[in-house]
Amino acid sequence: MSLVPDPHVLHDSPGTPTRQRRKDARPQELLDAALELFVEKGFAATRSEEVAARAGVSKGTLYLYYPSKEELLKAVIRENLSREIAEGVDIVRGFEGSTPELLDHLMHEWWRRIGLTPASGICKLIVSEVRNFPEIAAFYLQEVVEPCERMMGSVIERGIERGEFRAVPTAEVVHALMAPMLFMMLHQHSIGACPVAAGRLDPLRVIERQIDLVLNGLVPRPAAKKPASRARGAKR
Repeated sequence: MSLVPDPHVLHDSPGTPTRQRRKDARPQELLDAALELFVEKGFAATRSEEVAARAGVSKGTLYLYYPSKEELLKAVIRENLSREIAEGVDIVRGFEGSTPELLDHLMHEWWRRIGLTPASGICKLIVSEVRNFPEIAAFYLQEVVEPCERMMGSVIERGIERGEFRAVPTAEVVHALMAPMLFMMLHQHSIGACPVAAGRLDPLRVIERQIDLVLNGLVPRPAAKKPASRARGAKR
């Protein structure tokens, strides 16, 4: 038997009781299990004991951390969306490049951090079920929609102030920017999840085209006229 530790095996750090490490990991395990089940079955159809079972704990343990299913969903939203939006705000504040570059970066980061992860399923969950849960609707609006609108609005206003964007109504432009992203997240958790629709939509290519349309539009721009002095010089 080799006495050399296998680098591929995770070993407990010395001095920390196994039970304590397990306890510290439980909130995240519960949130992961809840996200999986909420996306798979829907919020209303998921029972608390199912979440506890998938996380490998008792229902009583679940309630120690999250006293109701509504509080559990709120925690899932905070962990998977609110935190990413807060990091996005930090990116906007610290970005040193042009505003078109910032917009491109944010759109791709949004898809990488949320669109490509299980968190994208929260969008479908909210759209399909939130009407029956007014408290969750108000929470989602305050915790996700409004901060995201402020973040994207600050990007548009940055571009206008720097002369990189023309003056546009910020709120409506923010909605126009976010709508395709929301559509793609809904798509991959609905018809996009069916084999018959596999490969019909390439999110990264859609994002590229969306950014191109926002920055350049569809109407071709007339070629810039040469200065008169340069034109006369060309004839000599």
